[in-house]
Amino acid sequence: MLKAPRSRIARTAAGAAVGLAIAGALAACSSSSSAPTASGSSSSPGGSASASSLAAALQQPTTLTWWAWAPQDKDLVTAFEKQYPKVKVNLVNAGTGTTQYTKLQNAIKAGSGAPDIAQIEYYAVPQFALGGSLADLTSYGLSSDQSQFSTAVWDSVSVNGKLVGLPQDTGPMALFYNKTVFDKYKLAVPTTWAQYAADAKKLHAANPKEYIAADTGDPGFVTSMIWSAGGHPYATSGTKNVTINMSDPGTQKFVSLWSPLISGGLLSPIAAWGTQWYTGLANGTIASLVTGGWMGVDLETGVPTGKGEWRVAPMPEWTAGTAATSENGGSSDAVLAASKNQAAAAAFLQWISTGQGAQISANSGDFPASTTVLNSSSWQGQPQAYFGGQAINQVLSQASSNVLPGWSYLPFQVYANSIFPDTAGQAYTGKSSLSAGLTAWQNQSASYGTQQGFSITTK
Repeated sequence: MLKAPRSRIARTAAGAAVGLAIAGALAACSSSSSAPTASGSSSSPGGSASASSLAAALQQPTTLTWWAWAPQDKDLVTAFEKQYPKVKVNLVNAGTGTTQYTKLQNAIKAGSGAPDIAQIEYYAVPQFALGGSLADLTSYGLSSDQSQFSTAVWDSVSVNGKLVGLPQDTGPMALFYNKTVFDKYKLAVPTTWAQYAADAKKLHAANPKEYIAADTGDPGFVTSMIWSAGGHPYATSGTKNVTINMSDPGTQKFVSLWSPLISGGLLSPIAAWGTQWYTGLANGTIASLVTGGWMGVDLETGVPTGKGEWRVAPMPEWTAGTAATSENGGSSDAVLAASKNQAAAAAFLQWISTGQGAQISANSGDFPASTTVLNSSSWQGQPQAYFGGQAINQVLSQASSNVLPGWSYLPFQVYANSIFPDTAGQAYTGKSSLSAGLTAWQNQSASYGTQQGFSITTK
């Protein structure tokens, strides 16, 4: 069975109309200054609701609606309802990624039909949070959970001084490579990006039908690479002031590395997640992937014939001896500001994020966000038969701890990603250079942001 991972879903091009719908809904809800608590009364985001109200809420007959799409979520609901039988969780798959976000924003704008809880990928969190659509969980004492996550992951659910969600899963970047292919061509497993580029040339020269990787242009991959290089192309101050800078040093590191690979024809021109892509991973014509830690499960289910051939190594370093990674994918869960069951919803989030649910998710294939799970010897020490008996979680846990803090996305990243194919993506078809494409991406994103009422600075 071919599986589309949650981390990749909303990063495909969805068209400018999606961004416009989201922006309109944001404007419509941005004036909201209060939200109903579990009892239905109004409370400011920074209110004084006690953490003890979470436990009390779980003992009251309550029905929560949760919009989410991950296969593991069914197991979470079953286990939660068994532990807290007075709370029923109505799990609704309203679509994945961008499809759900559009429906969610439409419901928010209409003032009815929104769920109590929504699964939201990290890159889309600011777009909902800055519009006032998400409840501040600080009022329920959940800021005390910060110590159970890495700084980078916690940053992803903290927007403008508010805790607007709790992490469910993550995607620290690592190198998944076909050991059989690497051994065949005597390729050293690259520890630096310079070595990776050298391997790309050596492999393709030895067999023009084989490539070190496939890439037809993906905004999520590009931003993750820039992040790992120490880049900060996006910055938001308050709710309206946004800076976009595709000339920053980290971005230029990525351009210097990736441009020669594109122009030199060293990357397979096969789009990810399709039948051809899986075939390439199976027959060795695509020899590696630099992607999120969730890929282990996707390889095992999508490329079963690759069992024993694949291994995992740390993400190549930009500077030798300096480990620095980033996130690629992963999602949080947030309580909607309009929910009338905020306390019960917040308690459910905590159970998923740091309670029994965190281990259930990890056991069923989600890549964990909780450092309790990530650092456990039982999780790290599991040998993976698909990966030749390698305990890949040791590599991935270390990758998680090496994610650079301080990254931020645009408050209209969903829209920005939707225009990537027509801007930066043109570099992959030979119609533009990568540098010129990123500049076009910046300019069109900035123009859109200005139209939506943001104060945009470009550099």
